[in-house]
Amino acid sequence: MSGQTVTIPDDRAFASFKAECLCEEGWSINHNKGGITVFTQGLEEGKSIHKIKCRMVCKDVSAETMYDVLHDIEYRRKWDTNVIETFDIGKLTVNADVGYYSWKCPSPLRNRDVITLRTWLPMGKDYIIMNYSVKHPKYPSKKDKVRAVSIQTGYVIQSQGPANSCTLTYMAQVDPRGSLPKWVVNKSSHFLAPRAMKKINKACLKYTEWKQRHNPGFKPWLYPEQTTLPSIPLSELSIQRAESLENIDESSLAETQDREDSD
Repeated sequence: MSGQTVTIPDDRAFASFKAECLCEEGWSINHNKGGITVFTQGLEEGKSIHKIKCRMVCKDVSAETMYDVLHDIEYRRKWDTNVIETFDIGKLTVNADVGYYSWKCPSPLRNRDVITLRTWLPMGKDYIIMNYSVKHPKYPSKKDKVRAVSIQTGYVIQSQGPANSCTLTYMAQVDPRGSLPKWVVNKSSHFLAPRAMKKINKACLKYTEWKQRHNPGFKPWLYPEQTTLPSIPLSELSIQRAESLENIDESSLAETQDREDSD
């Protein structure tokens, strides 16, 4: 995704992303407990790209349900307690769209937001969802948030032996646009990432019942003819370059107690 123009990932890009998600070489295990493993890579000198990978075994969730939960934006607003605001901006193809997402950062850091081009692809019994940052002229960065950059972020969902189990791997390569305190990096891998994975698993267990009461047949990620999003041309988008955004130094900020830390 480092080229000069915005492109929609092809099959090779999906295969490459899947291979990187499943590869463990060059990654350090920071957390391994309760069926959840968190891997990290150290910061390269002179760069601020944070790399984290989480893997979770879900014994009571099918790959199909996991795929639906990660796609369903209405349901995300219900279970994702980190979300501040999220919405779709428009569609590019039957399996690519552009969206906005803002999230809460650990206090006292400033909250972040991102505009991403997102694509998805079923591969046999497995599923891939991935995104990278783009710029859209109607959605510039906001004064009350720091615009982060997703270099490449996404999920690989692998169907496992029994029909009702899967493995979810989440990988993020993100430039948060700022020098983060070490406690934030440590908290992310040891606490925040495992907690986020647990929330996804819990959301999956409740999804079927919730969906039956909320437009049960509406799944435009499976049935693209259902989408109500406006089409937007690729020419409206440009690559979001990190160096063009505000870069803040939060490295000296001390941790404050979050109410959710007791979850």
